[in-house]
Amino acid sequence: MARAFISVGSNIDPETNVKNAVHRLGSTARVMAISTVYRTEPVGPPGRPWFYNCVVEIETDLAPRELKFRLLRRIEGELGRVRSSDKFAPRTIDLDVILYDELVMTTPDLALPDPDIPQRPFLAIPLHELAPGLVLPGSGLRIQEAAAALSPNAMKPLAAYTEHLRKEFLHERKQ
Repeated sequence: MARAFISVGSNIDPETNVKNAVHRLGSTARVMAISTVYRTEPVGPPGRPWFYNCVVEIETDLAPRELKFRLLRRIEGELGRVRSSDKFAPRTIDLDVILYDELVMTTPDLALPDPDIPQRPFLAIPLHELAPGLVLPGSGLRIQEAAAALSPNAMKPLAAYTEHLRKEFLHERKQ
C-alpha cells in the first residue's frame, strides 16, 4: 500500500462537494486523515467564487497514474466537474495527487511531488498539518519550512465544517 496525499478543492457548492469527494475517496482508498478545511481566495482572475480546500491522506494500492486518471477523475466526473480551456474556471470539485510515497516523477500530465506545494499555502499548510516532519522527495525541502514561508492570510479555517466532516467520516469508517 502506498501513502498518498490528495488535494481537494471546490468553489461550486463547496460544502456539499468537498464532503462528497472525501466520502467517495473513502469508498475506494483508505482515508487516513483529513486536514483542516480552509476557505481560500481563488488563484487567477478576481471575482471568482472562493474555494474550500483541504488535503486528504490516503493509503492506496493504485499506482499514481491510476489514482489520478481512474479514481480521481472518475470522482470529479461523478460530482459534475466540467473541464474547459480556462484553468481557473469555477469547479464542483478538483482532486489532485500532490504526493505519492517518496516518488519523484515528471510527465506531461503528472508531476510528483506537485511543484506548486512550496508556492501555494492551501497545499503546503494542510500538508504540514498532516505530516509535519515530511521532507519533499527530490528537493530536500522540509514541509515545515515551506509552510512557514507562506502567508495564511487568504485562508480562513473552517473549524466547525472540518470537525463535522471528520466526525461523519470516522462514524462511517467504524461501521
